[in-house]
Amino acid sequence: MERLFLVVVLLVILVASSPLSLGLSSSSNLARAIFSFGDSILDAGNNHFNKNCTAQADFPPYGSSFFHRPTGRFTNGRTVSDFISQFIGIDLQKPFLEAEIAVSNGSWKAYPSNGINFASAGSGVLQATNKDLGVIPIQVQLQQFQTLVEQKHIDKTLVKNSIFFLESGSNDVFNYFLPFYTPTLTPDAYVQAMLVEVGKFIDELYKLGTRQIAVFSLGPVGCVPARALLGAPTSRCFGKMNNMVKDYNKGLESLVKDIPVKYPGMVGVYGAVYDIVQRFRAIPTRYGFADVATACCGEGTLGGEVQCGKEGYKVCAKPDEFLFWDYFHPTEHTYKLISKALWAGNTAQIRPINLKTLANVTF
Repeated sequence: MERLFLVVVLLVILVASSPLSLGLSSSSNLARAIFSFGDSILDAGNNHFNKNCTAQADFPPYGSSFFHRPTGRFTNGRTVSDFISQFIGIDLQKPFLEAEIAVSNGSWKAYPSNGINFASAGSGVLQATNKDLGVIPIQVQLQQFQTLVEQKHIDKTLVKNSIFFLESGSNDVFNYFLPFYTPTLTPDAYVQAMLVEVGKFIDELYKLGTRQIAVFSLGPVGCVPARALLGAPTSRCFGKMNNMVKDYNKGLESLVKDIPVKYPGMVGVYGAVYDIVQRFRAIPTRYGFADVATACCGEGTLGGEVQCGKEGYKVCAKPDEFLFWDYFHPTEHTYKLISKALWAGNTAQIRPINLKTLANVTF
């Protein structure tokens, strides 16, 4: 009852502060499209079509559990964007670069109407993050979207009635601790610089007509098997890294809380992915996990020293029992559990409303 009251209050506030007509639609009129921005957690294969990019997952055994072929996703199956699309009842989004190539050569007549995935594995909220790998930072992803809107390849009504996903920052934080990186900023200043970029990103999306956005927190990056590459403790999570993650996540939630006031008519939700994943780690057997520390696919300490699919890798027999698929990324099973929590979860998992409620908001 309290949750319902909060939802009603939120919607009343939004109606009062906006010239738009806002309400809850019927389930047959859910959000029509999803536009995803960020890094490998959401990337549907953009890097595969970016020939200058060395951050790739377009080889076996990536994709083996669901698509039965590599798709460029850095997991064995579907990601959060994919699961939420299926929950809504729309087709999975294509990578922007794939769509751009297909439209330009005439094999597709238009850009897809179910949304587009702009995410690029390895990218960050800071433009310099992994620039040497040829990845696409969120600023360029935003420019790609802006161009499509301005050239009328994407209808503004579609933009208004679509959900926008943003998940980025893991690579920025991880790179801060690389042995060959000499930070010029303190951890606090670095996090603030990241949050400034996220703030600009939300601002520009609003100007382009976005009215529904889900900002996902980072997971516990200090717990990924790849921390073995940093010489970090392997018997426990890397505390300093997770502290930076938590500070960044607090800043993200603050940005989301400011949305109704700063951007009239816009609905923002914060997905507490960090807390969701930490619950899996605390009581793994409840969620079907037998291993929440090592990578299913990889090699070396924690399976975190060799990328899945690269020479010398090994792969586990039961990926669904592992939290991590490779040295940095969750398994499809983990993504499914995260997606269910974001879709229908309570305010401990996503707030102030969940994605199912957000998908029913119409303008």
